[in-house]
Amino acid sequence: MRVFIAATVLLLIALAPTAAAEPGSGEASLDVATGGAEASSPVPVPDPSEKAMRYYRSGNALWVINAVWGFALPAFLLFTGFSARMRDWAQAAGRKWLFTIAIYVAIFTVVTFILEFPLAFYQGFVRPHAYELSNQSLGKWLGDSLKGLALSVTFFAMFLWIPYLLLKKSPRRWWLYTGLAAVPVLIFTILVSPIWVAPLFNDFGPMKDTALEAKILVLAHRAGVEGGNVYEVGMSVDTKQLGAYVSGVMNTKRIVLYDNIIEKMNDDELLFVVGHESAHYVLGHVSRWLVVLSATIIGALWLAHRMSEGILRRFGKQFGFDRLSDVASLPLILLMFHVFFLAITPAVFAFGRHMEHEADRFGLEITQNNHAAATAFVKLQHQNLGNPRPGILYKLWRASHPTLGDRIDFANSYRPWETNEPLVYTDRFKD
Repeated sequence: MRVFIAATVLLLIALAPTAAAEPGSGEASLDVATGGAEASSPVPVPDPSEKAMRYYRSGNALWVINAVWGFALPAFLLFTGFSARMRDWAQAAGRKWLFTIAIYVAIFTVVTFILEFPLAFYQGFVRPHAYELSNQSLGKWLGDSLKGLALSVTFFAMFLWIPYLLLKKSPRRWWLYTGLAAVPVLIFTILVSPIWVAPLFNDFGPMKDTALEAKILVLAHRAGVEGGNVYEVGMSVDTKQLGAYVSGVMNTKRIVLYDNIIEKMNDDELLFVVGHESAHYVLGHVSRWLVVLSATIIGALWLAHRMSEGILRRFGKQFGFDRLSDVASLPLILLMFHVFFLAITPAVFAFGRHMEHEADRFGLEITQNNHAAATAFVKLQHQNLGNPRPGILYKLWRASHPTLGDRIDFANSYRPWETNEPLVYTDRFKD
């Protein structure tokens, strides 16, 4: 089911915490990187340690494995006829069309969860502990995984009937109508996730440092973020990696800071992070991502529509169904999604990197503290195990953010206020 969930994840991927790097030498390396430097001096881009490079190379290998798995899993369910058998079970239990869809989705989600479990366990638990990036207990990881499974079953049972109804009612234009129908579903998901979903996994609350919270609220107001809230989330129970993100829309919008980023960064660095995250609201990045994601979903569904006729004509008997409106076709649609997303990822991530660069510029202009911005990125690199200068394939298919090396360089060099040049976002700032 991970392939289908990727459609929603892409909406948030550019707004999520930066995945960076750590040289593996502990807290002393942070002091070396930042301690004793003058506030006006450039901050050098640290060389990654061997540990960080091992993490980078193993991550690339896992990306390839996941890409292959995205083809192999739906193909297995199709060519073995197992998807058709799950449909038969669902029909026998549900009888009515809507119940059949819901039961099939539940069975499908549980089956894919079981088949993906070994890979998910390695990626989500074994590997982070092997690189000393995780504090999570096995019980917490298993509990979170089961919560995610329950949420997936509920979500897809609630909404997956929509494309199949449209397939029945409008077999020629279903892909367009489904893509358009996905927009309110995505907005609903973004609206409720901060309130109902995220707190199921970690504890959210007001910032413990009230003096810092006051500074952040002043900066957020100056940035034009009205009615938003700043939350401290207890992520240290799960991870040693630093992070911050924005979530929600309208009255659920919020800036979320990991408790460990608050511990590791000083006030100036955190204010830059908040300035960066505020930009995602002020510059309309969430709505722009909605447009891009909607277009991407429509494109993937169009590919499924165009390719399905020929595929079913050739393999329909082996699959156990001969039309796309049969719910057993879900793995085929997922397969088309995977093909399309794999092809379009470089363009989508390039768009994401552009918006992240805009947010970096916004954060620099509102704080005008280049040194704090650069040292914040250095701490991300040290703590999160990233490669500041990855290869071109990584940039194209894995980098939703600019590389940390580029971000540190930009933080060092972007100083228009020192030469009285106009700022790009000065009209956005309030007194």
